[in-house]
Amino acid sequence: MITGSLRSRETIRTHLTRTQRPALTLAAALLLMPVALHAAESAYARHATVALVQARTTQPPRRTAPPRKPTARPVSANAVMRPTSPVGAPALAADLGAMLNGKTRNGEWGAIVVSLSRGDTLYSYEPDQPMVPASTMKAFTAALALERLGPDHTFSTDVLRDGSLGPDGVVHGNLILRGDGDPALSPRFVRGGPDAPMDMLARFVAGAGVKRVDGDIIADASGMEGRLIPEGWLTRWSGAAYAAPFSALSLNENIVIVGVYPEKSGDVSVRLEPASSGLQVVSSVRRVAGRRTQVRVRMVGESQVVVTGTIGASASPHRVQLVVADPVRFTAGAFREALRAQGIEVGGEVKVGRTPEGAVTVTSMPSPPLSRLVSVMNRESINHYAEQIFRGAARGPLRNEPGSADHAYAQLRAFAESKLGVAPNGLVATDGSGLSVLNRVTPRSLVQLMDYAHNASWGSVFHASMPVAGESETLRTRMRNTAAQGNLHAKTGTTNEVISLSGYVTAENGELLAFALLYNGVDRWNARETIDAIGPTLAAFSR
Repeated sequence: MITGSLRSRETIRTHLTRTQRPALTLAAALLLMPVALHAAESAYARHATVALVQARTTQPPRRTAPPRKPTARPVSANAVMRPTSPVGAPALAADLGAMLNGKTRNGEWGAIVVSLSRGDTLYSYEPDQPMVPASTMKAFTAALALERLGPDHTFSTDVLRDGSLGPDGVVHGNLILRGDGDPALSPRFVRGGPDAPMDMLARFVAGAGVKRVDGDIIADASGMEGRLIPEGWLTRWSGAAYAAPFSALSLNENIVIVGVYPEKSGDVSVRLEPASSGLQVVSSVRRVAGRRTQVRVRMVGESQVVVTGTIGASASPHRVQLVVADPVRFTAGAFREALRAQGIEVGGEVKVGRTPEGAVTVTSMPSPPLSRLVSVMNRESINHYAEQIFRGAARGPLRNEPGSADHAYAQLRAFAESKLGVAPNGLVATDGSGLSVLNRVTPRSLVQLMDYAHNASWGSVFHASMPVAGESETLRTRMRNTAAQGNLHAKTGTTNEVISLSGYVTAENGELLAFALLYNGVDRWNARETIDAIGPTLAAFSR
């Protein structure tokens, strides 16, 4: 059981230095290397898929144990690595070893394949080496949340009042908007555009009889830590949609759309989607003749949207996404605007605070069940969902524990060591999404997770949350027309210096295999091609 968390980059470096082999230095080096992340993980890849399975024609080697290191097999730099159909564990080990060493020109591999049907290890290479996992970290976040909260758990965004509600519909006091870390307050689940989530909540408030609020709107985001960006996220990612901040009060994954419209009157209007009094728009955009648009939109400080440039009179509206720097005021400001749209006036201001004792619930808006949220997180590899769910798992089912990354990590370590059997050096996590460059997992810890999840009461939800090779989300274009298509389901991980895949595949003879394949290095396209040959090879394996 862990008694504390690793709170700094220096602490984690020291921890890893004690646990890693001196000769393997890439993991430490990655702490200093530039890592341009993760838009590639959220978008579907566009490079060619692996070729059809090639039947194995040679007899299996007569060895009884897999090689300690991959066996070299000459492969042309331009040749496509093809999957095989190995018969017997020795043949599988020989083929996987050759593949790991056959194409990548640098970097480090860690891999392990275990038969969950028979309980034996079919192949391993550096299975206990801590490596950067990228988004395969989300598999741990999913398991922790499902274990602690259960698949039916919902997050709740609540509206409360700290004063009386008169028969005339006036709240004599403040209206409190209390967040629970719901990641699904967005058009992804609430249909109708960026304004839809707060519009729906405001309709609920109007339906409860509220017509006016004498006091303020109090934004309560105390359910989660005040730090908005996890440790280990690089500063140069600031402003990227995949690295948006998180908060107990978050809206539209903390993205706002800024629309610039040339009006028939000759003016130019700038609109926010969703509308929010938490952001101030400063525009100097001029309307010019023609269709040409040269508009720049940027966030200045935490609350000012500055729009400059020109837009043609006959041009289409110009719309730009911006990452919100202060999710709490942004969300509460959108709530106030939604109340106004429902005819509910607020006499005071938007303030940040806590819900007072004795506050009365006016209405609540529950999230979809955790099972659906985990599916979105894993299949589309959404970092915002992962960070919200990670801290929601830390709070626990009674919502009475700290909603922080430190506490989530403590809970994850306890779960991993007591339930999964993970070694003390098998898991280091400073976030729940895998975006942090400080995270480390071993291939063995990932397979131990897959083993436990397969037999857990929530195992079917975990299985269903994974992308499927050749068919869905981040694996949609990979391993098509192979034995892995429609069969292999696994969590992907992709950055400029990490390619990883961990999950399940059913072999030709019906065995269920759990596997973890991690590559750390800069030859990621060849590493991905290697993984996409190994997946169908596992699917075609028999013995």
